[in-house]
Amino acid sequence: MMLTIRGVSYHVETYGEGTPLVLLHGFTGSAENWHPFLDMFSQYKVILIDLIGHGQTNSPSEFERYSMEESVKDLYDIFAALHLKNFILAGYSMGGRLALTYAVQHPEQIDKLILESASPGLKSEAERMNRRENDRNLSQLIREQGMNHFINFWENIPLFASQKALPEALQNNQRIQRLKNDETGLANSLLGMGTGSQRSLWDSLHTLKIPVLLLSGERDEKFCGIAKEMKNLLPLSTFIKIIGAGHAVHVEQPQIFGRIVNEFINS
Repeated sequence: MMLTIRGVSYHVETYGEGTPLVLLHGFTGSAENWHPFLDMFSQYKVILIDLIGHGQTNSPSEFERYSMEESVKDLYDIFAALHLKNFILAGYSMGGRLALTYAVQHPEQIDKLILESASPGLKSEAERMNRRENDRNLSQLIREQGMNHFINFWENIPLFASQKALPEALQNNQRIQRLKNDETGLANSLLGMGTGSQRSLWDSLHTLKIPVLLLSGERDEKFCGIAKEMKNLLPLSTFIKIIGAGHAVHVEQPQIFGRIVNEFINS
């Protein structure tokens, strides 16, 4: 379905009945990324959203519209339109940063939070400045060289090196999905919603009194380190390191990912 939320047309998919489970994709992703899990999560009411600038959702021309704050407001209105009062919220990478931001602002709505390869942002303004500069360069790369060139570059960054071992058909599916995105949407998402643009949530983690599952792949040392730090600050958190996976745990070890999420929800 399409929902017009604060002037932006959002693509939203819902499946099944039961406890609502909202899944938020990462940068260059879409609701499609979660389709392989619909059978595994068939006991829930699964809600999938193409985030702003991604998939079939609109790509406004002003990058300010893509900020974390604006996206949290959009999600709040989407959940109201779907009559969701309480739900389980899960997010991967960029979607995980958004899920965490949402949970900090609206903890009363979240029964459980699942964060896959996510961070609370960068701690210092110097780090954020450097990241904003990097994201500006990437945004320019998309606008000047186009999607094919950018996706070629993106697929070959060190963060995704472990995905080179995946079956070729799966890698091709990932690429096809990424290429369905809009140039303006991805360029503006980097500027508005990049890690350098969001405020740090490190000082807010201790306030989150809901069960949190932190997942990261053993081959992604950076995000394993971030998850361990987060675990020490979140009062009700569990950290699980997934063997044989890098940054995209749900892509590289889907069966293990599905089983751990189900166990956490049902515990």
